[in-house]
Amino acid sequence: HNPLSRPAQELDAAVHGKIYEVEKENVGVESGHRIELVGEKAGGMTTRAVKRGIRSHKLKPYRAAAAAEKKAAKANADFLYQKALHDNPALAHSNPISRFWQKQRIKKQYAKALKTGGKVKKTAEATAKAAKKTAQETKRATFFVVRHWKGCLIVGGIAFIVLLFFGGLSSCSLFGGNSGSGLIASSYLSEDADITGAESAYVAMEAELQDMLDNIESEYPGYDEYRVTADEIEHDPYVLISILSAWHEGVFTLDEAQSTLEMLFDKQYILTVTEEVEVRYRTETRTDSEGNEYDVEVAYNYYILNVDLENFNLSHVPVYIMGEEQLSMYAMYMSSLGNRPDLFPQSGYISKYYENPPADYEIPPAYLEDEQFARLIEEAEKYVGFPYVWGGSSPETSFDCSGFVSYVLTNSGLYNTGRLGAQGLYNISTRVSNPQPGDLVFFTGTYDTPGVSHVGIYVGEDGDGSPVMLHCGDPIQYAKLDTSYWQSHFYAYGRLHYN
Repeated sequence: HNPLSRPAQELDAAVHGKIYEVEKENVGVESGHRIELVGEKAGGMTTRAVKRGIRSHKLKPYRAAAAAEKKAAKANADFLYQKALHDNPALAHSNPISRFWQKQRIKKQYAKALKTGGKVKKTAEATAKAAKKTAQETKRATFFVVRHWKGCLIVGGIAFIVLLFFGGLSSCSLFGGNSGSGLIASSYLSEDADITGAESAYVAMEAELQDMLDNIESEYPGYDEYRVTADEIEHDPYVLISILSAWHEGVFTLDEAQSTLEMLFDKQYILTVTEEVEVRYRTETRTDSEGNEYDVEVAYNYYILNVDLENFNLSHVPVYIMGEEQLSMYAMYMSSLGNRPDLFPQSGYISKYYENPPADYEIPPAYLEDEQFARLIEEAEKYVGFPYVWGGSSPETSFDCSGFVSYVLTNSGLYNTGRLGAQGLYNISTRVSNPQPGDLVFFTGTYDTPGVSHVGIYVGEDGDGSPVMLHCGDPIQYAKLDTSYWQSHFYAYGRLHYN
C-alpha cells in the first residue's frame, strides 16, 4: 500500500514498530531494552530497586557497548545510503518517499548482516576467497556489479554478510569501496509481495488478452470470416521488474505500479482490428416467367475481421520511454537481475547471467601483434558480460549489437562511426571474402527486420580453426561462427579503413 495513504495516527505506532524491529536485529540493543523494561516494572519495589541499581551498575559497560554498536550501525547505514546516492545520481534525484523507503531497507539489511555475521563467518570467508580468485582470473573492469553467483552469495540480506567479511569483519570496512553502494544500487529494493504481485498482475493481463483472441468470434460477432495473426504472448519477469524499478526510482508498491503496468502493456502489445469487405459472387438459380430455370452470378458483401497482434518485446520498450539516467538504472538492474536469482528461476536470464555466464576466451597472441586490432580488443573486452539493452550505446546504458560495435570503434580511436545501426555499419564497410581480425561480420534474419539485423567483431580463428566473433548477444560475449545458427544467418564480412 502507498505509505502516503496511512492515517496520521498510525505513524507513531509504525515508528515504535520499527524500533522494536531493529532491536530484534541487534541482540545487544534488544537486551539493553529488556533490562529497561524489567527495571520499569520494578520501580515501586524498594528491594528490587536496590538490586536493579546494583545490576544496572554491573551492566553499564554492556549498555554502553550496545548503545555504541547501535550508533555505529546507524552511522554506517547512513554512510552507505549517502554513498549510494553519490555513486548513483538517478537515486539522488528520486522523490522523498522513494528515498525514505530505500534508506529504511538499507538499514534493515545492514542490521541483518550484523546479526547473522557470526553464523556465516566460514561461508563468507570462503565466499571472499572465491570472489577474489574470480576477480584475478577475469581482470575485467566492469561498470556493472559482478553477476556470477558461484561463491558469491548476493541474494537478499546475504549480500551484506559477504561485504562485511570482505572487509575482515570490520563494520566500517563494509563501506571501504564501491561494492556496497554498487550492490545496493543494483538490487531490487521493493518488497517481495509488491514484486511478485506486479508480475502476477501483468500475467493476468496477458491471460485476458489471450482469452480475447481465443474467443474473438464472440467478442466481434457477425463476420463471415476471422483472420487472426498473433505473436506469442510472453514477457520475461526480470525485464518487467527492472523496468518498474527504474521507472519508479528504485522502489515501487503494487498500487503505484498499476498504471505503469497498463502503460507497458499497451506499448508491448499492439492490437490492430480491421474490417475488410470483399465483393464476392455466388451462383443462384432463378426461374423465368415461362418456368424455365437459369443461373445468374449475384454479387454480395463478404465481411472479414482481420486481427493482428504484435508483441513488440517488452525489453525493447525502455529506450522509447526512458531518459539516459533511467535507462542506465534499467541496464544496471538487468545486469544483476536485482541480485535476486531466486525470484523467477524459470527465467531464461538465470541461465545466461548466472548458470552459464560468458566463457573466458584468449585471442591468439599472434593476432594481437597488430597494434590497431589490439587497441580494438582492449576497448571491446571492457564490456564482456554487459547485458543486451535494445537501443543502448554506452557503458552507462549498456549496449545493443550495433551500439556496442559503434562505441568500440569510436572509443578505441580507430574509426569515429557515431551511432550507427547494423545496416549503417554495413553500408560504410567494404565487403570482403577473406576476413582479418578486426573486420566486422554481418547477419540477417536474427529478428524481424529488413536488411542487416546483427553485427559483431571478427577476432580470427581459435585453436581448433573455428572462426570467432565478439558481439553483443545477451550478454556481450565471444561466439563461434561455425554453429548452425550463425551459419544460417550469415550475410557478409566487412572491412573499415581505420584512421
